[in-house]
Amino acid sequence: MTIAEFDHLDVEEKKKLLHSCCGSSTWVNKMISALPAEDLVDLLEIAEEQWYACQEADWREAFSQHPKIGDLDSLKEKFAATANWAEGEQSSVKQASEQTLEQLGEGNQVYEQRFGYIFIVCATGKSADEMLQLLNQRLYNNPEVEIQIAMEEQLKITRLRLEKLFGITT
Repeated sequence: MTIAEFDHLDVEEKKKLLHSCCGSSTWVNKMISALPAEDLVDLLEIAEEQWYACQEADWREAFSQHPKIGDLDSLKEKFAATANWAEGEQSSVKQASEQTLEQLGEGNQVYEQRFGYIFIVCATGKSADEMLQLLNQRLYNNPEVEIQIAMEEQLKITRLRLEKLFGITT
């Protein structure tokens, strides 16, 4: 899809596509208000500006729209609309050992209990072992630091999904 084609869609279709890139309703509405974009570079800049204009509750809403890292059943069932992207983003998890998958599952539970939201990491290009290492490291962050890290990881995911939406593959 091109930016011009996107610009000609009705508002509800634009919202649906933007929501597939980032699950924050506030961010989607801010994007609709800030558009049109001249090109993909402009759109990505707008996306970043609007993300930073969101609040913690908006970030948490976006986080809630992701399957947990390593939860392939959840990915297929609950997140069917973005399953292809999420499955590609988490593709290294399929090659993970059973032990790594169990540790990811346990770590996800501890993380969610500690911070109140699922572990968010831009999984593209990372092995399951790398994600497990990041998860274990981030468990020691204080909540104020961790929400900022999670927010930045969500922005990376959003950017990659926008690039995919507009035909840029990385």
